[in-house]
Amino acid sequence: MTEKQTYINGYAMPMRRNSTSTDSYTSSMRRDSTVASIGFSTDAFQLETGVSQHLSTENGHPAAADFNFFDFNNYQPEAQPELAYVPADENDQRLLDHFVENVLPILFPILDLNLDGAVRRDVILPALANNECYRSCCLSIAALHLKATQGLQGEWIDQDITRHRYATISGLCQALEKDTDHLQILEATIGMILFQCSVGTSDDSLPDIPWHQHFQAVASLVNKLDLPRFLQPLSQSIHPPPSVNMTLTAWIDILGATMIGRAPQFADTYREKHLSNGQSGLREMMGCDDRVMYLISEIACLEALKNDGMLSDMELCDHVQSLAYQIDLTEPSIEQQMAMSQLPIVSTSGHLDTRQLTRATTDAFRYAARIYLCSLVPGFDPQQPQVMELLNKLTYCLESIPAGPDGFDRSLVWVLLIGGSVATPGSLFKGFFESRCDALGDAARYGSFGRMQKILDVLWERRDNGLETTWREVMESNQWDFLLI
Repeated sequence: MTEKQTYINGYAMPMRRNSTSTDSYTSSMRRDSTVASIGFSTDAFQLETGVSQHLSTENGHPAAADFNFFDFNNYQPEAQPELAYVPADENDQRLLDHFVENVLPILFPILDLNLDGAVRRDVILPALANNECYRSCCLSIAALHLKATQGLQGEWIDQDITRHRYATISGLCQALEKDTDHLQILEATIGMILFQCSVGTSDDSLPDIPWHQHFQAVASLVNKLDLPRFLQPLSQSIHPPPSVNMTLTAWIDILGATMIGRAPQFADTYREKHLSNGQSGLREMMGCDDRVMYLISEIACLEALKNDGMLSDMELCDHVQSLAYQIDLTEPSIEQQMAMSQLPIVSTSGHLDTRQLTRATTDAFRYAARIYLCSLVPGFDPQQPQVMELLNKLTYCLESIPAGPDGFDRSLVWVLLIGGSVATPGSLFKGFFESRCDALGDAARYGSFGRMQKILDVLWERRDNGLETTWREVMESNQWDFLLI
């Protein structure tokens, strides 16, 4: 970025461990090299010096996901409940069955690949069996998924949704009044945020609490439970395993901040991780390399400062240039790119290479991060040649990722939103996006993908009619309060 010109080149029931923290639910219903890393504060924006190193490699390729990476410390490991041991009355059994059979498989597709079913076995089924609030959350999500995908109408399905939503919130409030079960409260609250992203439609009018109000409760509980220490390094060489709840929190926090134009709640923690080359489990969780996610957090911080009028245009451009350099440092070497480009994500025999999927997903998020960063420059124009080139590169990258109901487009909703926000009539991206929606079929209408598609449809229609607007203005004008991840 130079003088406002664009340059921007992953039957024994299990017992819970007791938590000891207290809080209240606050929702109102390649080389070793020394590099400069951006640091943000509320009243200043300064450079800090840190050491950045590439993640470990295997034969020149990025290291594969660590199958024992997460600390699943919520339950005693010896007991793993089957569905038959999950309490549910006769009326709710069909919802429970539907959640496990139809909703659970679409919640964490990349994490399921990396951890070979450990999420279902070690996290979700034990929580369903032991955490009543979490179970109520999942039953409400199942009812919402049933309503949307099967076109169900009538008071009975709406009552199922609202009944379990109310039971979830009531249970959380009661637990807090008793000052107990704080880890269970955190689990259920994260579930209310994340699971909603996988189901429902953009026009669901049933009363609900906005995701960012739920997240205020999550942030408070995370602080009281001292979970950020699972992401911050103990030393330069010793890193504790991330808590799965903290990794989920980071995922929501970073991408959620971009949805509302504010800094992430735990931006300082991600900055520390970036400086120390630490891993947070984001690559294993959602497919994008942790370093790229940390930089998306920094871009969100920069946007917050811009929105608050804290920077002059020249200061803003200087920081855009610095962050662009940081993004450059996450790029694999030319040799690595050439070697990886020879390996398909899906082989001719149908085998899916999770390492290649992670590489392509990280590349897609990196291109989207560059576009997001460019959009902060005063006088930004989506039709600038450099922006159009970035969008074309993003499109080519996305074409390598498997499509359809069994593909991974629903794990790339944020990327598609950012790319679509700068797509112009006749662009490669628009034709590509239409083909991916067709490949998804009915699944394209639901969850975050369906909500993102609705935003882009309205955005592109307004622009075709000569009205220059942004995707956030589309959301605000329609009173859409979406979390698109």
